[in-house]
Amino acid sequence: MFGATKVGKQRPSPYATTTDFCQIFEADMNRLYRLSFLLTGDELTAEQCFLGGLQIAKGGNPVFKDWAKAWARRMIILDAIRVLHTRLTVDTPESFARGASGCATDQTEIAEIVKLPVFERFAFVMSVLEGYSDHECSLHIGCTRAAVAAARVRALERIGRAAELRDELVSIASARIKSSDTRNDFSYETINDICHNSGCR
Repeated sequence: MFGATKVGKQRPSPYATTTDFCQIFEADMNRLYRLSFLLTGDELTAEQCFLGGLQIAKGGNPVFKDWAKAWARRMIILDAIRVLHTRLTVDTPESFARGASGCATDQTEIAEIVKLPVFERFAFVMSVLEGYSDHECSLHIGCTRAAVAAARVRALERIGRAAELRDELVSIASARIKSSDTRNDFSYETINDICHNSGCR
């Protein structure tokens, strides 16, 4: 009658824990930091937003484990918006890429993205790379959907022009190498270095 009460097995929580998020940020560190760097265009700020995203994810609202990885990326984006909110205006012409050159010397695409003006960069990364809708971008950034769409178009045009110019310079350099007697002094990597150092945009 007064026997021990049977305790059933506790089901594991469907929500991500602090440990889960720490493991995600550790396992996907390179990918998550790259996202932060693409948004901020600056190494120190990227690190700040990476760590800020981790803190927000750990202390935020409960999230299902299946959504934890996507949530981690969202938290980095939101923290980057928070940190750079004063620069996130539609008319901001400047880029914010103080630390870009050191990280992107062998990754031309990353280098071109971080050269974009801040608003265009956020619109491009969020909508093109992360798959956010224009509506979602507008809500997070605090602008109209039309502004997001226009910024994305400008970003694509800038990146496209830079790629075309880079390809043209590679073709010219290749032709010169073939017609010279010093072909052994060059390599495909050397051509890329020439194009990168020429300031292709």
